[in-house]
Amino acid sequence: MPSNLKDNLNRIMNQYITAKREPFGGHQLGPFVRNKVTEEINNLPFINTTDYIVSGSVGQGNWASVPWIAIMNRKITVSTQRGYYIVYLFSEDMQSVYLTLAQGVTETSKEEMLRIKAKIRESIPSSSKVKIDDKISLGESKKARDYALSTAAYIHYAADQMPEETVIVNDLQEMIHIYENYISMNEGTGYDNEQLQGEKQMVKENLNTYLPSMDLINHIFSYIKSKGFYYPKEEVINLFLSLKTKPFVILSGISGTGKTKMVQWFAESLGATEKHGQFTLIPVRPDWSDGSDLLGYVDIKGDFKEGPLTKAIRAAEKHSELPYFVLLDEMNLARVEYYFSDILSVMESRRWADGKVVSSTLISEEVAKEEVTLPNNLYVIGTVNMDETTHPFSKKVLDRANTIEFNQVELDNLTFLQDLEDIDPLEIGQSQLASKYLHLKDLYKVDTEIVEKATSELVRINKSLQLINAHIGYRVRDEICFYLAYNKDGDLMTFEEAFDHCILQKILPRLSGSDSRIDQLLRELYLLFTNTEYQGDEESHFDEQSAIYPKSARKVIEMLRRLQADGFTSFWIS
Repeated sequence: MPSNLKDNLNRIMNQYITAKREPFGGHQLGPFVRNKVTEEINNLPFINTTDYIVSGSVGQGNWASVPWIAIMNRKITVSTQRGYYIVYLFSEDMQSVYLTLAQGVTETSKEEMLRIKAKIRESIPSSSKVKIDDKISLGESKKARDYALSTAAYIHYAADQMPEETVIVNDLQEMIHIYENYISMNEGTGYDNEQLQGEKQMVKENLNTYLPSMDLINHIFSYIKSKGFYYPKEEVINLFLSLKTKPFVILSGISGTGKTKMVQWFAESLGATEKHGQFTLIPVRPDWSDGSDLLGYVDIKGDFKEGPLTKAIRAAEKHSELPYFVLLDEMNLARVEYYFSDILSVMESRRWADGKVVSSTLISEEVAKEEVTLPNNLYVIGTVNMDETTHPFSKKVLDRANTIEFNQVELDNLTFLQDLEDIDPLEIGQSQLASKYLHLKDLYKVDTEIVEKATSELVRINKSLQLINAHIGYRVRDEICFYLAYNKDGDLMTFEEAFDHCILQKILPRLSGSDSRIDQLLRELYLLFTNTEYQGDEESHFDEQSAIYPKSARKVIEMLRRLQADGFTSFWIS
């Protein structure tokens, strides 16, 4: 099969500078470099995938100044942070790409780097076209200078004078020969097998295994099931889309339905565990009355004592390429508006800046000695129970979260426990969960149809909601549109199935009351959701197949039943 290495390198150089002006999360150039180009190299006849790992990167959470494609012999290194390996390095101005034999700059001292560089150069025959000088020019950033310093040998390709495909492939084969020759001369300079196994043979700068959305959902679903917990796949899809829409989700429902475990196994399936520091469980206490227990406080000596959420934020900031999860367990044991209001406000301040998502200040530098903001790779999930020990939510909170309800229990469903396979977690990068859209105009530019279709449905519903002043605003509309767009991109559910979840999670939780207006509203919503009028006996023979939005319609039936039985109804009463 003919190779296309030249075309792939050209595409990166032609598109990268434009791509850097666009949002990083979900950009098509990322999977192209990580998957398409690496697959092309793996298919070359002289690349033995048993011996070699090929990895590509355009950055970790934001665009790299110098993107790269590394080819590593497993005997020497499985991480671009250490050891020596072959790597294509692109100059910052995208006018050049260098095929190099270079070294990891993160965990190699300068003295060791210079020593190994000199030894590699000594091993290269003078007849080779490979250059062994220090004239490689990648750019002026620190990363570019560090990469240049680490380079022992290179072949330079100018963007406007790229050689033919056969030349590029032959050059790579020659560099492989030089690499393997040096390895054979210096068997003791690599990392032994025990050390490699201790690192799980993973490429640490390319932790993000990239999967299409449905493949990723199937992996998460299988992983959760392998732990002996069962949730319908649609619930896994819903949680995934909700987190991608906005990094704040509320899981509600009766006690014992596995809300906490759902979050824990979801995160763990992506490689985000407590052991790795990517998952933090924070039990909420009833006496929390402000943000100090969560974020931290200044003690009597004037020192800032970090709270558990601030510690999680600091960890997430250090590894922006990975997702971090915080679970607020029993979130409404205290009043959420009291201790969580600062986080909610800052969450709404997120905006694009230089292709990255940034937020306003959460804790000032004067207080914490270093400014604290909300990193884009931090996901907050709250579990809630609704009983006499907990507090209700205000619309301020409900407007800012997707509220997923877990109330259905199938105690007699034991079939999923048969022949459970062990599923290993995958280390999935932040890019697959990251939001592509923060403002409706971001989406409208790429998918006008989904915005107009969703808005049309919401206008119909809003007319009824105005009856009790519960109509939704721009924030809810935008987030519903984002949810539907991510669903469409991944081809995960039909529009009606996805919109049904949005109604159930963003609109119905706002409804409560005890007078005739709430009765009228719920009946109007039932008509909108099913195209039939509510008669009063629907609970026993409700036909989900004929309803447009069956989940929302069933919830409306439940709320009307409560209103008739108790004289008061709410989404939260079950």
